[in-house]
Amino acid sequence: MLRPAVPRGRQDSAAAGLLGGAGIQSSGGFGMTSRLADVKTDSREPQVDLSVRIGRLTLANPVMPASGTFAEGLEQVFDFNRLGAFVTKTITRDYRSGNPTPRVAETASGMLNSIGIPSKGLATFLSDTLPFYRRYRPPLIVSISAPTAEQFAELARELTVPGIAAIEANISCPNIEADGRAFAMLPDSTETVVRRLRAATELPLWVKLTPNTADIAAVASAAEAAGADALVVANTILGMAVDADTFRPRLGSIMGGLSGPAVKPIILRMTYQAARAVSIPVIGCGGIGTAEDAVEYLLAGATAVQVGTATFLHPNATPEIIDGLATFCCRRGIARIEDLVGALVLDDASLPAAAS
Repeated sequence: MLRPAVPRGRQDSAAAGLLGGAGIQSSGGFGMTSRLADVKTDSREPQVDLSVRIGRLTLANPVMPASGTFAEGLEQVFDFNRLGAFVTKTITRDYRSGNPTPRVAETASGMLNSIGIPSKGLATFLSDTLPFYRRYRPPLIVSISAPTAEQFAELARELTVPGIAAIEANISCPNIEADGRAFAMLPDSTETVVRRLRAATELPLWVKLTPNTADIAAVASAAEAAGADALVVANTILGMAVDADTFRPRLGSIMGGLSGPAVKPIILRMTYQAARAVSIPVIGCGGIGTAEDAVEYLLAGATAVQVGTATFLHPNATPEIIDGLATFCCRRGIARIEDLVGALVLDDASLPAAAS
C-alpha cells in the first residue's frame, strides 16, 4: 500500500483531497524509496539561477506539481512559496462526483488511476480555492476540462480573472463531439479546441497533451499553430489491472491512467519529440521523482517539469527536487538552469535512427 512518508499527524491532513478516498488496490511496489527522514533541506540560497521563462511567465524554478496530485493540505508539509508554480486539480464548470471506487490501483512500478475528474465546480473554485492560493507568491495555473470545444472556451473565459496566471487546458479528456476520443489524440481536434480557447482568453494558455496518440509531434505542432503558449507532455497512459484472486478489474471503471516510474522512458521520448517539433516551451510530466529525473527531462528539451505520482508516496518530493537541481548545477558549475534545456548531446549518426 502507498504510505506517504510524513509524520502521522501531518499525514492525514496532507493526504486529504489528493485522492478523495480513492480506495487503493495494491498489487506491487513503486520501486521507489522514501527519504524524508534522511534528508535535511538546505534553506540557503542556491548559487545558481533556477528561474525559467514559460512564455510570458517567469518562474522562480522549473518545478511544479502535476494537476490532480496536489492539495491545500500539503501546506503543512512544506513552504508553498518554494514552488515554481501551482497547478490546480482539474476543474469543470459544474459539479462532478467522479468515477466509482476503487479509483487507484498500485502497479509494480507506478499506479493506475481512474479518478474521473471530481470537481466542486467553477463557483466554488472562485469563492473558496482561488482566495487560498492568492496568499502565496508562485503563479497559479488553473487546469480545466470540458466535453466540447465551446465549453472549454466558456470556462477559460470565466476564469480570466485576477489571481490566475495561466490556463492549463487538459485536452486529454474525452470529446463528446468525436465519439469520446480525447481532443489531443488527433491534430485536427487539437487545433479546433485550442483555437477556441485562444480566442476566449488573454491569459497564457498551456495545453496538456495525451500520450495515447500515434504522433505526438504532429499534435504538438497543431497546438502551437492554434495559439498555445506552452505544452505539457503528457497525461497518463491508458492501462488496466486485474485481480487474479477475485477475477475482477482492480479499478471500478475497469481502465485508468498509468503514471509513475514505469512511464518515464515513454514520456521522456515524447517530450523530446515535442520539443523538437515546436518553438514554444514544453513542460515534461511523467515519472519524475528525483532531481536526476528532472535533469533528464530538461536535457531532452523540457523547460520545466511537473511532479505527480511521487507526491503520493513522498509528499516532500517537490521541494527536494528543487534542492537537488540547485545541487546538481552547483557541482557541475552550471550558472543557469536554463542552460540545461535541450542540451542533450547527440552523435550525428544517431539523429536519423528510429526503433523498428
